[in-house]
Amino acid sequence: MKVHLISQFVVAALISQFAAAVHGEDAHWPQFRGPDSSGSAASAKLPEKWSTSENVAWKADIPGKGWSSPIVWGDRVFVTTVSSDEPGREPRKGLYIQDLRGTIPTGTHHWQVQCLDLASGKELWRKEAHAGKPSFTIHLKNSYASETPVTDGKHVYAYFGNVGLFCYDFAGELKWSRTWDPVETRLGWGTAASPALHDGRIYLVNDNDKESYLVALDAATGKDIWRVKREEKSNWATPFVWKNDLRTEIVTAGTGKVRSYDLDGKVLWELGPMSMTAIPTPFAAHGLLYVTSGYVMDSTRPMYAVRPGAKGDISLKGEQKSNEFIAWSLPQIGPYHPTPVVVGETLYVLYDRGLLAGFDAKTGRELLARTRLTGGTAYTASPWSAGGKLYCLSEDGDTLVIEPGSTLQILATNRLEEMALATPAIAGDRLLIRTQSKIYCVK
Repeated sequence: MKVHLISQFVVAALISQFAAAVHGEDAHWPQFRGPDSSGSAASAKLPEKWSTSENVAWKADIPGKGWSSPIVWGDRVFVTTVSSDEPGREPRKGLYIQDLRGTIPTGTHHWQVQCLDLASGKELWRKEAHAGKPSFTIHLKNSYASETPVTDGKHVYAYFGNVGLFCYDFAGELKWSRTWDPVETRLGWGTAASPALHDGRIYLVNDNDKESYLVALDAATGKDIWRVKREEKSNWATPFVWKNDLRTEIVTAGTGKVRSYDLDGKVLWELGPMSMTAIPTPFAAHGLLYVTSGYVMDSTRPMYAVRPGAKGDISLKGEQKSNEFIAWSLPQIGPYHPTPVVVGETLYVLYDRGLLAGFDAKTGRELLARTRLTGGTAYTASPWSAGGKLYCLSEDGDTLVIEPGSTLQILATNRLEEMALATPAIAGDRLLIRTQSKIYCVK
């Protein structure tokens, strides 16, 4: 009897170890840019080459439009989208000054949350969170599903900016929802900042042209825990929960200033200036916080590397490039849309117009001068790293696989032949790329 129980225990332990290897931490990509918002999966071993058929485990059609990233927990993939019963205008690639003012598309729209099986791409369930005719405008290149959902492994929280927040369990049952009246955004561009999730709380930043705020919601009920007003107008930067050696804080990038709040919503520190539009998400590496903005029509496009423990206004004075809490700064290297990524000791900055630059992550020293990429002329998705390599996805759907170094060494150019603006997700050794109509699982 005792031997039998021991054997059962050994078998259970082996199964548990196997499951951990297959569905361990590396298999979870629970929010925009991954578990720690860094866009990096150091241990992942992604293929170097793929196409619409080569090294593709599966591809799944995603109805409607949406530029949110897929997220992954274990064997489940979640994605949001919005479909319409009438065709809308197709987005254009690249940067342009025409069609800047947002419009309201016609037809009844359906805001949806979709769950797929990671192994096969089979749809497990699809739920409609909201339906109706849109009451607010969006930019031609935006969508009504641009915010990436988050998950805690038990529930998925799908946020549709000017519509609401919807909580589903993994079986697809709606547990609670919150809706808000839509608010005006700059030139009617719509919303895009994704939620952040930490320790049972969901943090939302809604920077708009009416009344901006940061709110902490109880993940179990959706009710407000606290809400603070922000001295900002429209921005699209996702908040970052920075867990450093000294404390946990919520970092927000804004037009006026970068601000960090404690877990009760009180401002810990702030700094400026920033460019007139903040989109990249703050993130941390090597014990430093990196925050940036780089609107292409603004001459101020800063990058700051901030040390933990800051308090008050830590803005640089005069010709300063660093101070007690700012390890280094550069005034004109900030990107417009893509969030930078750190690979090893190098901070890589990808620019919308197809340029890539590299800087020492600890000092800010330039290591790679701005170099033209060959896989397309427009980039919106944030770069990512896996297994020590750098990946950049163009709006044409071409992914460049790059060997990091002082020179630009492109190992492969992988084409999916369809427009892509969403930042991919990594699940173990699988790469999930969302294009305009599909999700590809590359393995």
